[in-house]
Amino acid sequence: MKTLKVVSLVLLALVMVNCNAQTKTEAKKTTEQKGTSIIHLDASTFKSTVFDYENNKEWKYLGTKPAILDFYADWCGPCKMLAPHLEEIQKEYGGNLQVYKINTDEQRELAQAFGIQSLPTIVFIPVTEQPTALMGYRGKSDLEDVIAEVLKVKKPE
Repeated sequence: MKTLKVVSLVLLALVMVNCNAQTKTEAKKTTEQKGTSIIHLDASTFKSTVFDYENNKEWKYLGTKPAILDFYADWCGPCKMLAPHLEEIQKEYGGNLQVYKINTDEQRELAQAFGIQSLPTIVFIPVTEQPTALMGYRGKSDLEDVIAEVLKVKKPE
């Protein structure tokens, strides 16, 4: 009986150690992927990640690295053409900038707060300066030019 209890306790300890190791591995993967994945924002995450427009009248970017906001809609043809370029940029520039996507049909509050009337609207946010917005489809090389000029981020080689 005592042997069975000891074996059970050992098995329980092994399971707990294995679960803890898996959790740490998953957390590491999430952190590693953060720099290479586009992040979709809703009003709440926008206010905590980019700008709290409810409590601040003056622009104050909350991020630590330059960002691109893509205001889009699923039905928008030019938005669909732009999406692969932004995915490539996020992967290529990795930890040097962050691409955020905001679905204007689902996040009407954000679209209204920023006066979005044309899709796609792409907002380039430097860390310490005022954002710059462009409306309509842009090719990848045009986006990279704006990234270099406005965000002051060079493409990694």
